[in-house]
Order: sequence, then structure tokens, then C-alpha cells
Amino acid sequence: MKFRNDQLFYISRRSADSAPKRLLPRKGGGGGGGHGSGGRGGGEGRGGSSGSAAKGSSSFGTSPSIKLGGKTLETSPSSAGGGAKSVIPAGQPFSGREFGGGMRAQVYGSSTYGSGYPGISGRGVQGRGFPFVFYPVVFAPPIGVGGSYLYSEDEYGKADNTSRPGGPLFQASFSSPNSTFYIIADNITVSSLQSAVNNSCLKTNAFTVFAPLPYDSSNTPYPRPEEAIQYYRASSVVLTLDGYNNTAALGDNQSALPLPLPPNVDINLLACVNRTIGTSVPLVSAAGMHNAIPSSFLLLFFVASIRLAL
Repeated sequence: MKFRNDQLFYISRRSADSAPKRLLPRKGGGGGGGHGSGGRGGGEGRGGSSGSAAKGSSSFGTSPSIKLGGKTLETSPSSAGGGAKSVIPAGQPFSGREFGGGMRAQVYGSSTYGSGYPGISGRGVQGRGFPFVFYPVVFAPPIGVGGSYLYSEDEYGKADNTSRPGGPLFQASFSSPNSTFYIIADNITVSSLQSAVNNSCLKTNAFTVFAPLPYDSSNTPYPRPEEAIQYYRASSVVLTLDGYNNTAALGDNQSALPLPLPPNVDINLLACVNRTIGTSVPLVSAAGMHNAIPSSFLLLFFVASIRLAL
């Protein structure tokens, strides 16, 4: 399929069987640039240095575990998700909220923060459960900019929150001559997706890979919420485009439509990255969920075993 420069491309929710094959066209004009021209191809990227992918805590194909609600949960980029929902017990952070059950067919949201929650619509992430276990990404509030729904650090902690499932927020960037895209998510997810994008997209697209770095939206060089073009997995992953200035995201108007992307956006790289996130974003395995055993219990069991042996 060929795309015209005067079209706006957005990513729709798709089923697991067809997701995500391509971007869907929508009528629109050219985009604006709040932080410069659309993309900084060939440069170092914001907050990063050029070069091959840096080593992270996870790599494509591995199955690292995360914890939430006193349970240890196995994740995998090949998992279809699903499984029974659980309720976070008393004494744990976010007690009383549901978590789990999200499936790969449900990972796609939209360009709106708060999208990608199965069966839930509307802006913002306040008070919501964790259908995919991972916390939503958070943005630091600049003074006087953006609606209150965008900023949830008081609820989920700052980007460097080490208790976040998957670790603190990181960013990975991919730069072609016309566009620079960023994936922002927890450390495990970013590391896994960077490997997946490299494996899937370098075969047919020319772009530079930048080493993942900790994400801190309070520093102006870093991607901002008005640059978001797609949220995934209950807004725990976001894809941004350098230079995109979607001012519609900065208000509280639920019906505001996103502004068009810049006409020179690298749509082929965008389509590949979007498709790869949909098919390879790590999900909790339904069969891999098991109760976490406190270390104190393991110590008591070990002592009891020694006594029985004596």
C-alpha cells in the first residue's frame, strides 16, 4: 500500500490474527513541530548516543519475571497473555485493584494517554487496574502545560521508580533520515523491544539505533506527551515521534482529534516499529503466574529441614 503525504496515519486496535499488519490512513493535513522539525535523522537523538543497542536487563526471546500483588509473573515477547484476573491483596501497593488477564489482541490503544485498557475508554490512568500487570508510563508536569489527566507521578511514582514492574522507565530511539521514533516503557520491555525492532526492521529499513537511556520527561530534551503517536498495553508503552506537536493531547477535551503527523514522516519505519511492538511487546504468560514465596518462609523451611535431618 502506498501512502500520500496529505494523509494522517493512526494505529487502530486489531485482532491478534491480523494485528498489526499496517497503519490505517485517515484524511488530514501536515503536522506541526513543537520541538523542531519532524525527526532528527542522522544525529545523536535526544538524550542518547548513537551506536548499537546497549545491554539491558532483558533481551528478545527471554522470559524475565516481574512482581505485582505478592505474585511472581513470567513475561515473554511470544506470550499471548490472558489467564485469570487477580486482586491485589491488602498490605500491597494498590490493594484492591485487579491485575492480569490482558491478551495480545488487546494491546493496541490510540494516541490518547489512558488508551489500551481492555473495555475502558477515556483519558487518563487514575485509579485503574493493571490488565497487563505493568504500570502506565508517567510524565512529569511542566508548569502550566497540559491537562491534569496526563500527570500521574503522585499515584504511580516517578519514572525512576524501582518498584515499577519491569523496572524504571527507559527510552530507546530509532532514527532514519526523516524521522526519529522513541519507545518508552519499563526497562525490561524497552530492552526486549529494541532487540525485536532490530531483528524485524533492519532488514527492510535504514535507520540508526541508539542506546537505551533512563527516561525523564522533566528534562526538556526528552520526549513529551504531545509527541505520542500510539499507546500500547494499557498505556504502559508509548511510541513517540520527535517533532510531532499534537496540541490536542494537552487539553481535557475527550472528543479532540489528534493532529496530523508531519507529511515527511518515515511511514515505512513507523509501520514496522508499530507492527513489531504489537507482536512482540512482552506480556505475562497465563501459565507462568505463580505465588511468590517470601524469603522468610524459605529460611524457616530450610531450618526445619535441617532439624528433621538431625
